[in-house]
Amino acid sequence: MLRGRRERTLTGLSRRAFLATTGVLAATFAVPREALGAVLAAPLKPADVPTTLQETIQFTAPVYNQYRTLVTGPGDPYQTRMDILGKEPAADRATNRRSLMYVGHFTDIHMIDAQGPARLDVMAGQSPSLWAGVIRPQDTMQMHVLAAMTAAMNAAKESPVTGAPMSAALNTGDSADQHSQLELDWYIGVLDGGQFTPNSGKAGVYEGVQVWDSTFAWHPDDPSQDDFGSFGFPTIPGLLDAAVSNTVTSPGLAVPWYAVFGNHDTLWNGVIPTEPNLHSFATGNRKADDWPALAETYLRGMSLDGSSMTRLTDQLWRQWNMNAQMRHVTADGRRELFRQKGFIASHLNSPAIPGPVGHGFTEDNLSSGRTYWQADLDSNFRIFGLDTCNLTAGADGAVPEDQFNWLKAGLEQAQTENKIALVLSHHNSLTLENAAEPVVGGQGLIHAEEFIAMLNQFPNMVAWINGHTHINTIRPHPNGSGGGFWEITSASCVDFPQQQQVIEFVDNRDGTMSIFATTLDHASPAAWSKGDFSQVGLASLSRELAANDWIENPAMRGGSPLDRNTELLLPQPFDLSTITDAQLESEQATSRARIAAFDQRQAQ
Repeated sequence: MLRGRRERTLTGLSRRAFLATTGVLAATFAVPREALGAVLAAPLKPADVPTTLQETIQFTAPVYNQYRTLVTGPGDPYQTRMDILGKEPAADRATNRRSLMYVGHFTDIHMIDAQGPARLDVMAGQSPSLWAGVIRPQDTMQMHVLAAMTAAMNAAKESPVTGAPMSAALNTGDSADQHSQLELDWYIGVLDGGQFTPNSGKAGVYEGVQVWDSTFAWHPDDPSQDDFGSFGFPTIPGLLDAAVSNTVTSPGLAVPWYAVFGNHDTLWNGVIPTEPNLHSFATGNRKADDWPALAETYLRGMSLDGSSMTRLTDQLWRQWNMNAQMRHVTADGRRELFRQKGFIASHLNSPAIPGPVGHGFTEDNLSSGRTYWQADLDSNFRIFGLDTCNLTAGADGAVPEDQFNWLKAGLEQAQTENKIALVLSHHNSLTLENAAEPVVGGQGLIHAEEFIAMLNQFPNMVAWINGHTHINTIRPHPNGSGGGFWEITSASCVDFPQQQQVIEFVDNRDGTMSIFATTLDHASPAAWSKGDFSQVGLASLSRELAANDWIENPAMRGGSPLDRNTELLLPQPFDLSTITDAQLESEQATSRARIAAFDQRQAQ
């Protein structure tokens, strides 16, 4: 538990500097000077913002093989972890600490166009366990969840530890579930802000597999004949049409956000390269009725190459030799499958507010084809956005040799400049072992052990932030010499517990540094109210449905208490007293002004 909390008054900026800073920021963000001055003059204090520190979402009493609802429970207090520091921290650090940086973390958003013809959802009919994740009961509600998570992140825009303002949000990939341009546009739009209808094809009507005669999908209008009905999934008439008809309104994030590639942003279903025949099916008016049709009509077109997936799907076709059973759906050109440069271009086309333009990607990425980047969050923090995805095949990742060398040189430069470094990637240390290489033109791939050893050469590299596994996990990586860095993996927006996190970097002013990781539930009730098809209601229902995944283990994805709300200690990366209070207050003033401008826009 945190103890000794106190307000911190302004001590770094002189009165003249404060007035000058207020004037510049008022003009920059179009906020009345007097109102902004009052905001900036207010002392920082721990913010009473809604996080899992206050309350958690828990299962009702367990019932074997039956559907369960959710309820609120007591909050999770911070757990102090000294795996890297290796000793008891100073008891009075809470009274002396100052915030260096406070950020939000999104990952595995998985925006879903649930009706797209190119989806692999019918493969669940071949084996629900083998093809877990290609279809979920909550697929139609993913935009509602992201809007609710955006609201939760904005509600936590001041730190629960110090009250420091959020400076940025970091998105570590798997943003578009099935490589669709429509999914990509929706995810960017919700984070930027706007109104959207989560539908494709025919307006106001759901045309996907959840209304077809199949046992592998939940049929909300009548689940009595599908596999989900036997697990007690409820009957909710009208849900699907409501989910794809109701307008979703998002305020957008209050802070700039940055993004990297995930495997679902790189490969079809996150594992298979997209082929020309698949591009035409994605925007067309025919969708496979069952998995043999998909294997024959979609996957057989890949037989021109010799990959293991080609051989598998060709074998499926020869074994069953089924005539394609196809259904007519409404064609939609917005479902076009994007390419790597298209992913970058879509981020560059994003508006300047909340920014930054490109969200980490630059025009140089577009012209060179390089899919990784670096950026400075402020004068003290540098972030490195990696692309750990494998273009050849497979869900897991690795670090290409040229990117590895680029990152090492960048960390060396950051250390020379006394910049605290953060590394962002989609894959984590347990999933950085993909060895698939193209037959021609490949380069060496760096896997977890070598990658971690390189990161540990740089004391200024304090955190590796990632996702991919959909499980809250925090791992220490000590360097054997009294230092090291922390690896912080968040859960996802699509699978239970549908959580993300906020992360704060704190100088304890005693030769140590703390990283506070705090878990967020999205802004919707724990218990869904029957018949509530509102934007918030559908987000709540999505979480409840995700909690009843009878193929996976939903409870496990929340992680242990040591993987959720934690204080992660480590030695200071360099003499942090070289970062003056005036510097920090100036940086925080900019973030506070940006947030004040956001609040002003929301009030209009």
